[in-house]
Amino acid sequence: MNVLKVEMCKERSPLYPKQTDAVHARLGETVLVSRFAVANEAETLARCGLVDLTNLARVGFRGTDAADYLQHRNYRLPEAPNRALAQLDGSLVARLSQTEYLLLGSLHDGGSRIQAEENRWALGAKALYLLPRQDSHAWLLLSGEHASQVMAKLCGVDLRAESFAEGAVAQTSAARINVIVINAPIDGLPGYHILCDRSSVSYFWDVLLDAMSEFAGKPVGIEALLDR
Repeated sequence: MNVLKVEMCKERSPLYPKQTDAVHARLGETVLVSRFAVANEAETLARCGLVDLTNLARVGFRGTDAADYLQHRNYRLPEAPNRALAQLDGSLVARLSQTEYLLLGSLHDGGSRIQAEENRWALGAKALYLLPRQDSHAWLLLSGEHASQVMAKLCGVDLRAESFAEGAVAQTSAARINVIVINAPIDGLPGYHILCDRSSVSYFWDVLLDAMSEFAGKPVGIEALLDR
């Protein structure tokens, strides 16, 4: 990864004013926080970490032909709504309804596969519509053994493992804003991928960090994830 100064980054996360102590790096075609000034980010990640993935590619597809289209593009699809399925390359496909899918990019390729899906799509005869999610939704990863306890402070849905298993998706509210929460562990690390309105993410970031403070939770960069 090429280390960058935040003022050099054109593709800034809406959270960059809160990341003045962070080291940014280019990963593929995107720029993400590589690390924060945290003594042991791997340990923090395992206990209670918060990663900003907002600059990583994501896109949605909706329509009665969406499943057929994505299967022909070699994606494995969840069998039912409100389920998510990890792909072999580390990307993630969440099914939000009978005909709507959300694709989240992988750190392993800098989100290039998912970005390519958005770039190649063109309106045609099929009942299939592109839903751009890069500008509408921010994307955070709440990780570690205390993640469900943090969310219990903010969300009325029971997100404990016994009630919200791996691959489960909740479309709900947390801290009074609409969120999509996906239980998708990373190499055994407990993790909730949380998508919220991009304009609300600065507020939500602060709320999460406040809720995490009980568990010594901190922001973490992607280096700790890639080193797992």
